[in-house]
Amino acid sequence: MKDAFINRKYVIMAFVVVAALVLLVRLFVIQVVKDTYRLSADNNVLRYVTQYPARGLIYDRNKKLMVYNQAAYDLMVVPAQVTDIDTAEFCNLLEISVSSFRDRMDAAINYSRRAPSVFLKQISAETYARFQEKLFSYPGFYVQPRTLRKYSKPIAGHILGYVSEVDESVVKNNPYYKAGDYIGKLGIEEAYEKYLRGRRGVTIYLVDVYSRIKGSYADGRLDTVAVQGEDIISTVDMDLQEYGELLMRNKSGSIVALEPLTGEVLALVSSPNYDPGLLVGRIRSENYSRLSADTALPLFNRAIQAKYPPGSTFKPINGLIGLQENVIAPSTLFGCNNGYMFIGCHSHSSPLDLIHGISNSCNAYFCQVFRRIMENPEYPTVEAAYVKWKEYLDQFGFGQRLGIEFTNELAGLVPSPEYFDRYHGKNGWKALTIISMAIGQGEIETTPLQMANMTAAIANRGYYYTPHIVKSIGTNGKPDEKYLAKRTISIDSANFEFIVQGMEEAVNGSEGATARIAALKDIIVCGKTGTAQNPHGKDHSVFIAFAPKDDPEIAIAVYVENAGFGATYAAPVASLMMEKYLTGEVTNKYSEQRILDLNLIAGD
Repeated sequence: MKDAFINRKYVIMAFVVVAALVLLVRLFVIQVVKDTYRLSADNNVLRYVTQYPARGLIYDRNKKLMVYNQAAYDLMVVPAQVTDIDTAEFCNLLEISVSSFRDRMDAAINYSRRAPSVFLKQISAETYARFQEKLFSYPGFYVQPRTLRKYSKPIAGHILGYVSEVDESVVKNNPYYKAGDYIGKLGIEEAYEKYLRGRRGVTIYLVDVYSRIKGSYADGRLDTVAVQGEDIISTVDMDLQEYGELLMRNKSGSIVALEPLTGEVLALVSSPNYDPGLLVGRIRSENYSRLSADTALPLFNRAIQAKYPPGSTFKPINGLIGLQENVIAPSTLFGCNNGYMFIGCHSHSSPLDLIHGISNSCNAYFCQVFRRIMENPEYPTVEAAYVKWKEYLDQFGFGQRLGIEFTNELAGLVPSPEYFDRYHGKNGWKALTIISMAIGQGEIETTPLQMANMTAAIANRGYYYTPHIVKSIGTNGKPDEKYLAKRTISIDSANFEFIVQGMEEAVNGSEGATARIAALKDIIVCGKTGTAQNPHGKDHSVFIAFAPKDDPEIAIAVYVENAGFGATYAAPVASLMMEKYLTGEVTNKYSEQRILDLNLIAGD
């Protein structure tokens, strides 16, 4: 019994000794070996000042600078250090009211009397230059450098996007960001945020109990340097973009120009537009509210969000499908007696073959093509034929987002069979029920970007690359891999040649050609006019085109809202844009001035 007691005593003593040794080793590690614990303990006497990186620059396709940075400053305050100051002089230097000064001080005190907080955001370099000479007179205030965006020209707001302060949801869902950070919104700024933003740095200072800086902590060994964001080279031709915005002044609508062989966006115009400089700095919130309230919708990107019926510019697609499905041949003739069934048509020679059906834009011709597609005996039902027709449209990118970098791109609409079942009942609809889609009307809705992409696919005789807005990021010299993948359409390239001939005849033909106004000297333009019905007012003027006919360099879609026939205004706009891009100058000064003088926005 006595031995057992002695054994237990030794066991307990051993446990005590081991525990003591563990504690001693742990204390040694904490106090001598590792600095991290000491740094944690010192946190209440350290100040971490964020070093914000400059965002990457944005260039156009020709390396012309579009977006750069300008210096700005956040004025910080530690309320406990603020003593009696000349409030009137202080407010005058910063161009704020005395009441604003008091409100800002109250907010800072409510946050913390001893911790720094932002007193005034985004002071301009000019204001800071005046203020810094007097900064020593205002204890408790110091400046934290930032950068703001600056624009070479007041254009391309919808392409570039803007930068704004992160909100709580961003901070909550993305660990990189913290309150006070800025983030890209819309356009290139949002799509390429992770490249443009760079990497934050930090400088650590020792401060006393009154939050006064006493010097650098650890001689700066723990500081990190901010890394500037990567530069972006866009696909946009800045001069063409500027010209397109000029042509669309005082009009509502859109221009989308693509390079067919790459899918690169040369110009993406949405009108009315806005100066991107309005959404920079402290004036951003006020200007954003004003732009949002504008009934002309300048923030609405019509190029990728507006859903229009394509009108007669859609006829080449039905011609292609008819050829591929062998329900027509290029020589197939259809007559026109000023229309087909309940769909009217303008006067022209009759009958017509496919090429002249396109050049004359005959509604009756393409209604009969569409009916043959839907009633093709190769398919058991109209619904089955419609599904096949829709598959071709899907390959062109209709009824879906094409995949351009912008998050606000919309898909348009190509109805499913179930869509018609809901309105007409199962097996309750036939070719004539949906015949208006033969001429790009009825239920189908497309965006200008989709129409420009369709035009590029025709120009390429059966393939396209997903439209994109950036050529290269940083030093890697190429866009995202998905924009380098060729998308082939399952229609024989030979069939595209007949459509191209029809579009050439529409611009360069004689009798009945609907788009002669778009012709260019020494350049063969292939185009197609359209008039998109508008239930809310005058019809929209639409035109698609590409040039030159062989080895095309530009494909374009133009929508001018409430402007009537496609040849009236959309075709001249497209012609001016193509000549500007292909030759560097515009020779038809009369047409140019006519478009510049046109005002279709009421009240202007």
